[in-house]
Amino acid sequence: MQTRIVHALAGTFILGSLLLGIFMNPKWFWLTGFVGINMWIHSITGWCLMYMLLNKLGVRKDTGNC
Repeated sequence: MQTRIVHALAGTFILGSLLLGIFMNPKWFWLTGFVGINMWIHSITGWCLMYMLLNKLGVRKDTGNC
């Protein structure tokens, strides 16, 4: 469940910041870059702040099934 939530939030932030950058102010593209950098860091180190927050909120961890 946590993986689906993290992917949904990352996708929402990326699409939202792209739309805001196109239609409002190009400075919103920095948010797109920030999300991308965090995804890259997670792929290398396995550390993700969102997973830590979801654990503290009591969201159940993934069981490995799709």
